Amino acid sequence: MMRPLRWLGLIFSLAVLASATLYTQQPPEGRPEGPGFGPGMRPGRPPMERGLRVGPPGRWWTDAALVARLGLTADQQTKIGEIFQSSRLRLIDLSAALQKEEAILEPLLEADPPEESTILLQIDRISQARAGLEKANARMLLGFRGVLSQDQWKKLQAERSARGPRR
Repeated sequence: MMRPLRWLGLIFSLAVLASATLYTQQPPEGRPEGPGFGPGMRPGRPPMERGLRVGPPGRWWTDAALVARLGLTADQQTKIGEIFQSSRLRLIDLSAALQKEEAILEPLLEADPPEESTILLQIDRISQARAGLEKANARMLLGFRGVLSQDQWKKLQAERSARGPRR
């Protein structure tokens, strides 16, 4: 009877160690930075963002080669830049709010014994903060989409596909 319990304990310990290792890993090289993509953001973005994601990471509308391939006009570049700038501060604030709520959760999880009701309330606050960030990001991406023609949108999607799957 003692051996199966030891094995279960060993398996559980390894599972906890593996999950802790995965959680603390640094983001992969080349991961986009900026509003909505800061250090507090995790891989495995929701389907909504993957569906709305437009183009390569970063300020793709200022890349001269991509602008030429898409046929973006100076007016379109300006409009996309304005949408980005008007969204940027809000995204930064919302990202910081999410990081703050996640930081509040950490000591609650480390408490001995953990208070389940307090933890669940904090998880709800984190979910609300994440939802606010996702909505603001989606509004910005929809704004970008509204500036592009259907042909430009298809070309931009092809650019994204040519770069391979995003982590």
